[in-house]
Amino acid sequence: MTRRKTPKPKGLQPPGGLLCHGQTPGAKMDHFLYKNGTLHAEDVALPEIATAVGTPFYVYSTATLTRHYRLFTEALTPLPHLVCFAIKSLSNVAVLKTLGNLGAGMDVVSGGEYLRAKAAGVPGNRIVFSGVGKTREEMRLALTGGIRQFNVESEPEMRALSEVASSLGVTAPIAVRVNPDVDAKTHEKIATGKKENKFGIPIARASEVYAEAARLPGLQVVGIDVHIGSQLTELEPFEQAYLKVADLTHRLRSEGHTITRLDLGGGLGIPYQRSNDAPPLPTDYGALIKRTVGDLGCEVEIEPGRLISGNAGLLIAGVIYVKNGEGRDFLILDAAMNDLVRPSMYGAHHDIVPVAEPPVASPTQEFDVVGPVCETGDTFAKGRDLPLVGEGDLVAFRSAGAYGAVMASEYNTRPLIPEVLVNGDHFAVIRARPSFDEILNRDSIPSWL
Repeated sequence: MTRRKTPKPKGLQPPGGLLCHGQTPGAKMDHFLYKNGTLHAEDVALPEIATAVGTPFYVYSTATLTRHYRLFTEALTPLPHLVCFAIKSLSNVAVLKTLGNLGAGMDVVSGGEYLRAKAAGVPGNRIVFSGVGKTREEMRLALTGGIRQFNVESEPEMRALSEVASSLGVTAPIAVRVNPDVDAKTHEKIATGKKENKFGIPIARASEVYAEAARLPGLQVVGIDVHIGSQLTELEPFEQAYLKVADLTHRLRSEGHTITRLDLGGGLGIPYQRSNDAPPLPTDYGALIKRTVGDLGCEVEIEPGRLISGNAGLLIAGVIYVKNGEGRDFLILDAAMNDLVRPSMYGAHHDIVPVAEPPVASPTQEFDVVGPVCETGDTFAKGRDLPLVGEGDLVAFRSAGAYGAVMASEYNTRPLIPEVLVNGDHFAVIRARPSFDEILNRDSIPSWL
């Protein structure tokens, strides 16, 4: 049985993005808007892309990426600073080149991400290497290819880096990541700054670790690194952490260390749904940084990922079937958990909107929005109130630019879906959907079979 209801009138523009000057706290802005009854990416109608590449696919807005990066760099001005995009959130080389051309640095956590940054034309002096498990091979790669600094996470890693740098006859610039034991008030799987988390060294042991770093050959201490988590929606945890970093800076300087950089990590959250409780703006975050560490004479590095890329991307899917179940109706899409794992993995919310604009106050229906993968976990939303859509219609998952394509898999032998970049009225496929032959040819059959 179909269950329908008529909602209160809503605004026509879907949520997503960041605030513009003068907007109310619940307002959002990006470059995915309805024009003439159809959702567009900038000036390109999304059905046009769907016809060209098929569904599902990811689409990114150059204008939104640009705007979000500039919001951060403007928020830190006039402090000396470098905004290092966290590649883990969205690693397509075309996106990295877009940001790199604007002057962005890159935060990498693997040798592969380092090579992506270099392939995008980002010089080594704008690449920061983070991560808890850097191998000697990755250290060697970065030291020979150029690196701004390593954010060292443990004494064993620090000693290994010393050995590698010494063997190459070079000096590795380092910041030591300290764990400030601050509750980031975020999802437990993306909290990184509490004492039970695997990241960094206890801030109480910083003096002895920095003393060892100063003694080790091939290392040059340049700063302090801290990162407390992802998708933070309050500034207070940042303030706690940064005040501890400020105190530590004074202490380390009194102990004879030269501290010229503060890597303050990333983690500022984005609005995943329409709400008056939107996360703080980059301007507020920048003001906090200036207030807590701005008087230390240090260059500030930050590593935003989600806030630059999240609302710069959509996942577009097609409706395969509308299925009437017992007590609920299912909207079955051609996108699945392997394409966007966040709802399954984190219970994350993504606004889902039709690509064809529904009339104001048109009837809606409650759906469980699901994919075709044979797992109950292949569910994007339960009991979601949506405008009426049917077989063959297109829907858009908003705020899908971060931790979408980068976490996708080929589970159920479903090909990785295309990524598309829009710039004004142009679009280009920046990663093509592989054919089944390409997928199958990656496997090899041993001679005894």
